[in-house]
Amino acid sequence: AWEDSQGLLLFTVSLTFFTVLCPQISWRPTYRSSKFRNVYGKAGNREQCFDGIPITRNVHDNHFCAVNAKFLAIVTETAGGGSFLVIPVNKAGRIDPHQPKVCGHQGGVLDIKWNPFIDNIIASCSEDCSVRIWEIPEGGLRRNMSEAVLELYGHSRRVGLIEWHPTCSGILFSAGYDFKILIWNLEVGSPVKMIDCHSDVVLCMSFNTDGSLLATSCKDKHLRVIEPRSGKVLQEADCKSHRVNRVVFLGNMKRLVTTGVSRWNTRQVALWDQEDLSMPIIEEEIDGLSGLLFPFYDADTHMLYLAGKGDGNIRYYEVGTEKPYLQYLMEFRSPAPQKGLGVMPKHGLDVAACEVFRFYKLVTLRGLIEPISMIVPRRSETYQEDIYPMTAGTEPALTADEWLSGMDREPVLMSLKAGYKRPCQKAFKAPVRERKTMVMNGLLESIPPKTENELMRMFFRQQDELKRLREELVQKDVRLQQLELELNNLRNNANKL
Repeated sequence: AWEDSQGLLLFTVSLTFFTVLCPQISWRPTYRSSKFRNVYGKAGNREQCFDGIPITRNVHDNHFCAVNAKFLAIVTETAGGGSFLVIPVNKAGRIDPHQPKVCGHQGGVLDIKWNPFIDNIIASCSEDCSVRIWEIPEGGLRRNMSEAVLELYGHSRRVGLIEWHPTCSGILFSAGYDFKILIWNLEVGSPVKMIDCHSDVVLCMSFNTDGSLLATSCKDKHLRVIEPRSGKVLQEADCKSHRVNRVVFLGNMKRLVTTGVSRWNTRQVALWDQEDLSMPIIEEEIDGLSGLLFPFYDADTHMLYLAGKGDGNIRYYEVGTEKPYLQYLMEFRSPAPQKGLGVMPKHGLDVAACEVFRFYKLVTLRGLIEPISMIVPRRSETYQEDIYPMTAGTEPALTADEWLSGMDREPVLMSLKAGYKRPCQKAFKAPVRERKTMVMNGLLESIPPKTENELMRMFFRQQDELKRLREELVQKDVRLQQLELELNNLRNNANKL
């Protein structure tokens, strides 16, 4: 008994001594309870896929796909201009080779985004230096659409990125290869602000929850947090060791996640404090592949998805406020490489199947769009309150004038419990003007074309403008002749009297 008590005393003294010298070592188990640790990815079967689509082969680093609860839009491979398909999301299967397209652009389409508040409105940007707003009829296209609701010209070079404001109706952001970001007020059809703080091409734009802050990554290897109404840069990081490609705000956590490449050319993910970009909170190596890594964040479940361009897998993590910050959960694997991914909004998910996220994967080699559902396995068939909190709905919190005057509001939230009931939508009204083409004269710099392609695009735009002016002149000549005949008739009648 004396030997046992002596051994116990020795063990207690050793444990106390080790704890004092090594306080940073936690005695808690590494296992962490989480309701999302068993989330798994489920690829759609053949009947749920969209087949026979000529997906664009453009190498621009974008998704070339946009989804909402009604429609799926995909940029297609075409000759002599740019076009994209719009297919009702519930009409999967083999697509007709002669399916009508949206084909008004004179150059390749580089980005498309659905309006978050009106399902039938989609914006597109192109190599022809324009941004266009389209209104898709109910039920989808029945013939090719070449007439846009609005044509917006303000960039002097091709436009590579567009983003809708997350809480405000009628505000659109566009980033061009002229290193400028333009803010468009679609209610009047003109730009209201130019953000001119980048020294190279803007690679990515992301808003915080209420849209009061804009984060950008740039080809000049800088990460910036900008106040969009004033254009003031609030925080800036020189990312030499972590070359940032994509950035996304983590909801209201006041954190940013970026994906990029380390100095050893390995793919990385980094977590930043939005109020201090002097150095990242953590950096984590992913792998040594070369494809661009796209981040997707779900603010409701605090899950981060990482999908590489050209990869067949999707990794997903749970984001926390304490170490280790990024908790690896699992990985969805597929043999088919992805060119891009569209994401379904929350109100379009299958709540009964406990679906918390849905991707639409572009498989170029097979001309296939494959849905991939992220599902939380649950035995109960009742509504799962804990995985479906109140989420951002489809009602804008602000008008364009309110946001421009300096107001900020959180998104209008909605519940998914009783199924989604669509509120009465307001129709999109384009500004009433004689011409639909809005040109920003005050902000547009007269930069000469630098390449032959830019020169040809400028030439064709001028040719179209000349054609329009000739047609207008012919119409006015005809009207002038009619007025002259009416005047002669009046004179003859007066002479007879």
